[in-house]
Amino acid sequence: MKHLIFIVVIFFYFGVQAQFSNLAPSKPTTDVYFGNTVIDDYRNLENLQDSKVLEWMQSQTSYTNSLLNKIPNRNYYVEKRLELDKKQGYSISDLKITNNNKYFYLKKNAEEKTAKVYYKNAFHGQEILLYDPFSAGDNDIVTLISPSWDGNKLAISLSKKGKEISRIIIMDVESKHVYPQVINQTNAGSVGGIKWLGDNSGFFYIYYPIVDITSNLFGKNTQSILYKIGDDPNKRNDIFSSTNNPDLRISNDVAPAILTFNSNDQYYIGMLVDAEDFRETFIIEKKNLLNNKKNWKKLYKKNDKVFYIRLFGDDLYFLSGYNSPNFKLCKTNIKNPDFKNPEILVSEKKDEVIGGYVINKDGIYFTTIKNGVEAKLYLKKDKKEIPIKLPYVSGSVNLQSKGKDFSDIWITCSGWINEEQRFRYNLNDSTFTPENLSPIIEYPEFKDIAVEELSIKSRDGKEIPLSLIYNKNFIKDGLNPTLIDAYGAYGISRSPFFAKSYLLWASQGGIVAIAHVRGGGEKGETWHLDGYKETKFNSWHDLIDCTEYLIKEGYTSKDKTAIWGTSAGGITVGRAMTERPDLFKAAIVEVGMINMLRFENTPNGEGNIKEFGTVKKLNEFKNLLEMDAYHHIKKGIKYPATLITGGINDNRVIVWQPTKFAAKLMACNVSKNPILLKIDYEGGHGNNIPISQRYSGLSDIFTFTFWQLGHPDYQPK
Repeated sequence: MKHLIFIVVIFFYFGVQAQFSNLAPSKPTTDVYFGNTVIDDYRNLENLQDSKVLEWMQSQTSYTNSLLNKIPNRNYYVEKRLELDKKQGYSISDLKITNNNKYFYLKKNAEEKTAKVYYKNAFHGQEILLYDPFSAGDNDIVTLISPSWDGNKLAISLSKKGKEISRIIIMDVESKHVYPQVINQTNAGSVGGIKWLGDNSGFFYIYYPIVDITSNLFGKNTQSILYKIGDDPNKRNDIFSSTNNPDLRISNDVAPAILTFNSNDQYYIGMLVDAEDFRETFIIEKKNLLNNKKNWKKLYKKNDKVFYIRLFGDDLYFLSGYNSPNFKLCKTNIKNPDFKNPEILVSEKKDEVIGGYVINKDGIYFTTIKNGVEAKLYLKKDKKEIPIKLPYVSGSVNLQSKGKDFSDIWITCSGWINEEQRFRYNLNDSTFTPENLSPIIEYPEFKDIAVEELSIKSRDGKEIPLSLIYNKNFIKDGLNPTLIDAYGAYGISRSPFFAKSYLLWASQGGIVAIAHVRGGGEKGETWHLDGYKETKFNSWHDLIDCTEYLIKEGYTSKDKTAIWGTSAGGITVGRAMTERPDLFKAAIVEVGMINMLRFENTPNGEGNIKEFGTVKKLNEFKNLLEMDAYHHIKKGIKYPATLITGGINDNRVIVWQPTKFAAKLMACNVSKNPILLKIDYEGGHGNNIPISQRYSGLSDIFTFTFWQLGHPDYQPK
């Protein structure tokens, strides 16, 4: 037995040595920012046209796969997830209900690779298959469906290989006829969507002039296009853009989007979409826009702090962050709008952040969230706020209605260990009637999983929410493999959802911790701004403080702790592991933003300046350097085992960002811990891929982490 262990150790030792002999080519570049000299050792890896760069990325991916293949249970997670999917039978997503009660949705059967488009007339109507992307022969993923107001036509957005750039096809619902015209070079599933004209004759969408994600012009100078069904899609009618509306001074890094709310609206809203919640917005009369007039008027500015707007007649409803970081629900008249002193419908609450709301015939239903994890539901009616008891304790609640002229209201509830359920609410008798399109089943394998919601005091005295998911029979002996997931950016809250990935980890004896670090929105806009630009360090300090708490209290230990960050969470995790490499046994940086000094030089960079800053300003340069994990890697340091992933088609975090981080970490690390790079050559930022492909990526993350944290079922034999 000892001889076998020795062989295994030798294999992995020489495997790591082999990796060290294949370090990335380095051609350092020196930059000077405001008198500060910064050396970039791997600037050459940004050239994705260089065959040597591509060969190194491929060789590292092959090496990572070969190493992971030696680990038992590598496929446990993907196989278990597919087994659970089979048990459930099918799943439903992207549900759209028209005012005349037509249901459109995506449905994926367990054995199917991708979801198909279905339709039925009313909830209990007969289910009809409308479109199967796989049988169409294009190997596409449906990223969005958008029915016309009358439900007679359906626009379908399609993409492939993780790309967010998509094309749109249009179907006649009754005949299932697909129109021959195809709209290309859009991003309907992510930005702007598809907004139908009131007469159902066409729609608005956003056009991308440049779709090469390696180009710095990608995502720039986008246009809102008015498309009429049957017209030539190549003769684009640009109705809202920097080119069409030079007097509006629209910058090239925002997406000018048209918003519509009701078929009979007499106005269109034009919004400049960027990474922030508060956006510059314009308004125009519908008749003027449709007659090719350009007399847009400024509706509100960024500093009015308006978002989540809804238009009904001349009344504009919105959430306001103006002097209210937990937000208040307001109303103003668009003919004489006042966003600084509007009519306040729901005042700001002290410990609850106002989230979603819908307006129907009975009043205004709205939700709040406390610490990002405790959801509540209210009805504002006759100037009273009426609390509504939910069917079960929920971590998140979503609302759906038909609009102001209808009483229909649907409430969808979920939590860390509660599967998402959808209910129709009846105000007359205060009852919730289940209207689930997906089957609700029992999961006996998760019956012993428990959730604990904590509040951890940070080094500066702030209370950091921390969610724990574990087997209720665990012991605080410091031996529990613990995976800490952290994000902290854009004011986005990590709200609870039925996370089978977390539950599977916990069912194998591990603890999952979700650190609700600053930069997110769990405690309102103040929480966001406390992890933003010059205060961004709070994001990774909160993660470090949460980790130290879990170790101190015996939940885990340094050798049993891994941290995991995705996308902007790469900043949080990357800086935590470079500031405190001694505190973690492993780290996972999944498609992570990791080289922030260079991020504005990426296709998605300019749009993120508002969130993180620019190197063109001295103070913001210093902030970016501080949050740049790549530049905080130092030679001679023992770093944790690290798995770094990227997507070849990722337009949000260009693939050279994780590649550079991996290259430098490999060169500087002096521990025997593996530093692995894995590029998904059939994917992008993690979305718009077959679900089995996503499961496979998560399976690798879990395999790597359990291996490094010493789980006996994941040790090479």
